[in-house]
Amino acid sequence: MARLRGWLAAQVEAQALRWRLWTPVAFGGGCAAYFALRAEPSLWPLLIAGGVLFALWLTARRRGMSRRWTLPILLIACFGMGLCAAKARMLAVAAPIAPAMTEPTTIEGWVVDVDSPGQSGHRIVVAPVRIQGLVPEATPVRLRATVEGEPPQPGAPIRLFAILNPPPTPASPGAYDFARNAFFQGMGGVAFSLSPTRPAVLEEPPWRLRLVMRINAARYGLAQRIVQRLGDRTGGIAAAMVTSHETWISQEDLDVMRDSGLAHILSVSGLHMAIVGGFVFFAVRLGVAAWPWLALRAPGKKIAAVAGLAAVGAYLIVSGAPAPAERAAITASIAFLAILLDRQAVTMHGLAVAAFVVLLVQPEAVMTPGFQMSFAATAALIALVEAWPKRTREISAPWPIIAMQRFATWITAAVSASLVAGMATGPFAMQHFNRTAMYGLVANLGTSPVADFVLMPALALGAAMEPLGLGGPFLTVAGWGVDTMLAIGEWTAGLPGAVKSVSSAPDFVLPIAFVGVLFMCLWNGRLRWAGLPMAAAVLIWPRPPAPDLWIGEGGTNAAYRFDRQAVVVRPGVRTYAVDLWARRRGLTPTERAPDWNCTRFSCAAPAEAAPVALWWGRRAPDATQLESLCRSARVVSIRATISDLPAACAPRLVLDGLDLARGGAVELWRAPTPSGWKAVWTADVRGDRPWTRATGDPVSGNDG
Repeated sequence: MARLRGWLAAQVEAQALRWRLWTPVAFGGGCAAYFALRAEPSLWPLLIAGGVLFALWLTARRRGMSRRWTLPILLIACFGMGLCAAKARMLAVAAPIAPAMTEPTTIEGWVVDVDSPGQSGHRIVVAPVRIQGLVPEATPVRLRATVEGEPPQPGAPIRLFAILNPPPTPASPGAYDFARNAFFQGMGGVAFSLSPTRPAVLEEPPWRLRLVMRINAARYGLAQRIVQRLGDRTGGIAAAMVTSHETWISQEDLDVMRDSGLAHILSVSGLHMAIVGGFVFFAVRLGVAAWPWLALRAPGKKIAAVAGLAAVGAYLIVSGAPAPAERAAITASIAFLAILLDRQAVTMHGLAVAAFVVLLVQPEAVMTPGFQMSFAATAALIALVEAWPKRTREISAPWPIIAMQRFATWITAAVSASLVAGMATGPFAMQHFNRTAMYGLVANLGTSPVADFVLMPALALGAAMEPLGLGGPFLTVAGWGVDTMLAIGEWTAGLPGAVKSVSSAPDFVLPIAFVGVLFMCLWNGRLRWAGLPMAAAVLIWPRPPAPDLWIGEGGTNAAYRFDRQAVVVRPGVRTYAVDLWARRRGLTPTERAPDWNCTRFSCAAPAEAAPVALWWGRRAPDATQLESLCRSARVVSIRATISDLPAACAPRLVLDGLDLARGGAVELWRAPTPSGWKAVWTADVRGDRPWTRATGDPVSGNDG
């Protein structure tokens, strides 16, 4: 016991300079706690509590209290400040949310940007000027619209005849909440165009909107030129890596990239910023060193750091500044600033500062898979560098031996880095995406040299020279890199068992795994391995029983569980929602039997006591139709509102339009209750928050 106590004391003593690394973790925990609340908190109690905690920490510091007192107070204060930052961010971005309009409406506005395509067609981001049926105070700041044909160019004034709705709610309780992310992006609704877009005559927009549209028009024009040079397939992937426009990427190529574990290359994020910034940094530093006169008179490393900062900023603009690119740019900028301040560029403390800055600017990022995976992977790689054994440099050895040793060292480092990064991001991929690319390590090892040394540098040079008409040779080389990457991805995705589906663990398990990963990265010493069971929580935690029945938002589709299959009542309708729910529950979607009695507005099984019957018509069924539905199934979902139920519906669970409008999607388990079912509604999981209110009214400063 004395030895054990001495060892533990030595472990704690080794953390003298690392306790501060936990402050951004506590701050992020406060941000996450804000989003986990079911009801909106008031601002002033949060500010007062945060101020009191911070003042208490300052007082403890000034009185010279030991770290055993000041550190817990500091972490609690950071937690409270995270709550305040998230609340303040919500109030800063609050904007009107479109109501669900029963009839199509006319939308006039400016095309801000071209968004990623969806299953129903191309999508654009619109800054609406007028929406028929909405007063200006209730008009959303931004809309995402699905349009027919080719998308219009950014900066074009358009008119749409479209169906307008608020951002969609989660496909099932606890699933990805698009409405929350849209709220913090200022996107207050989604529209589906019923006719081709037409030009509109609008007043001149504000200067900020004009500037944004000009930048996006230049970005889209660059993407078009890249596609014209390289073709739709190769050029589409290259354009996505430069400008974030995924307009030309086919669904087949997206599936290949996902199944092979290479999908992260398509999103402009930390990898791209590191390669572009690092390439410019080393190129400029080499240029300074190659000019003796300048090398003797100027600090080459700091000049290169300034050039790297400029490259990161330019790439952020060219990419359209999506949230992952903003986070990556902040992290890269802090590394270059460390060089300017004569500090080490890549350290755990630098990463902690970057995390703090990102969460101050975007507290909502803590809930996104991109933030969680990128910072977990970066922390794991820095921890690997800290633990990597220092190689003894040879005094004199033949160059073939030195070359072989260095090649073996590079291979070992590459495999270790890919393995560590994959293990750090694995829990988040399992929980959020319910899939694991089994050969992702092989695919990433094969593409890493091509992406790092050929593809990204050539794309950077090609994108910079293309406006002058000189980007052809560089883009051709980049195209070879893209083709090589696709070939590796296709081979990897085609291997047996390339993708393994994993059902989601309970929501509280992912924070446990996150803390475990961070403990293994931030703790200095062998005690870090105590975090391994926590880091593996998503993998080993027992899964709850899958629901027996799922009914989607609005009652337009449903599915029931049969063994490990999800039998879909309406195949081809809201496919994304069905697939998402089935993956989260570890089920395989399959079509219902063809002998179901389906009409234009309803679907029911021919036998009695089937799991579910569905009526998706906006008009209520008559008494005969309703009685027939109730005789066919244990659960009946009616999209319309029902006032009276026939006697045949008495022993059945009937959900009508009022239930579905209040609760959204629902999961049902058979249970010994009066109704025979246990229900979990999406609305109950989300709570009453600003992004759950589709009223068309802006959030007030005193909300909550």
